[in-house]
Amino acid sequence: MKKKIIYSSLLIASVFILSAFTLSVVSEDNKEKFVVVLDAGHGGHDPGNRGNGYKEKDIALKVVLAVGAALEKDDRFKVVYTRSTDKFIELHERGKIANKAKADLFVSVHCNSHRSQAYGTETFVLGLHANDENFNVAKNENSVILLEDNYEANYDGFDPNSPESIIGLTLMQEEYLDQSLTLASFVQNGFNKSLKRKSRGVKQAGFVVLHQTYMPSVLIELGFLTNNKEGKYLNSKKGQDEMAKSIISSIIDYKESLDAIYYVPDAPEPEVPEVVDNDSITKVVGQKMYDGITFKVQIAAGSNDIELEPKNFNGLDQLSKIQFEGLYKYYFGNTSNYNLIKELRGVAVDKGYASCFVVAFKDNELIPLTEALKTDATSN
Repeated sequence: MKKKIIYSSLLIASVFILSAFTLSVVSEDNKEKFVVVLDAGHGGHDPGNRGNGYKEKDIALKVVLAVGAALEKDDRFKVVYTRSTDKFIELHERGKIANKAKADLFVSVHCNSHRSQAYGTETFVLGLHANDENFNVAKNENSVILLEDNYEANYDGFDPNSPESIIGLTLMQEEYLDQSLTLASFVQNGFNKSLKRKSRGVKQAGFVVLHQTYMPSVLIELGFLTNNKEGKYLNSKKGQDEMAKSIISSIIDYKESLDAIYYVPDAPEPEVPEVVDNDSITKVVGQKMYDGITFKVQIAAGSNDIELEPKNFNGLDQLSKIQFEGLYKYYFGNTSNYNLIKELRGVAVDKGYASCFVVAFKDNELIPLTEALKTDATSN
């Protein structure tokens, strides 16, 4: 039975991969908007968790509507809701809504629960659960499918209580894992820095609602309703407004970071050229240095620890990686020269990493690319 579940899940995921469209970054010269699908967890006869008597479905909806209202005022965005009222929407339908909208981003909002006084925010991307705790969070959210009519047919034998069923879920989102991880990092950093909320980190788990989507996707757990203090905060208008504003900033930072790859701020004509050389690819670029900032090209992300050898990365050198929460991010290049890193991104694209993108670090911490580019630059 376990083999049958794994096989059918893998088969579905493989079909979805073949039919998935490639994510494209929308430029500001193009009048198309950046489409964000906002998903308020649970709804209708599914209240979600009821920690301290609060309703997860109501808190998630209020936060989502606040995020959407702000983004709708920004001409760069188009917002689509999986639900805007207290309505039950099946998990597979939420993914269909996002795919039909050809969304650039899918953000699902939930609240956590625990038998203890655990507290803090965490943001999930789709992947194999790293531990029992992550699996249990996913199991709680996935169990909503048992409330759906004909769920066996809708999910082709998927069992939310079976770790083996999770294996097939991870394949489809591999193409978008790096972008999903970047958005998740922005979300967690925002909660921690601007609101001083405890961050429980960016994590991987097998959420069905993320499995259904064909774009970068995250699931945000705002905090624990079962924690006396945090539950009260999340159930308050102040808490909901603050969490919404932080999510809004993270989405905008993510979009602007993508845009920044293609838009170079005006700079004086450089006097000294720099030669880029990788596997006989030679280019000359100008120097535009950002003091204290390190730019890298993120080329891959996943749960496998790969040796940093050119043969493992289509001949690229200048490689580095970062491990966190059982995941690895792989980078190409390391420079404070923004013009150079844009050229290196082109090298990576030519080597087969079409979805790679530029990221920025300050004091060894990932920051939005737009924030890095606001730093005074010098031209040599």
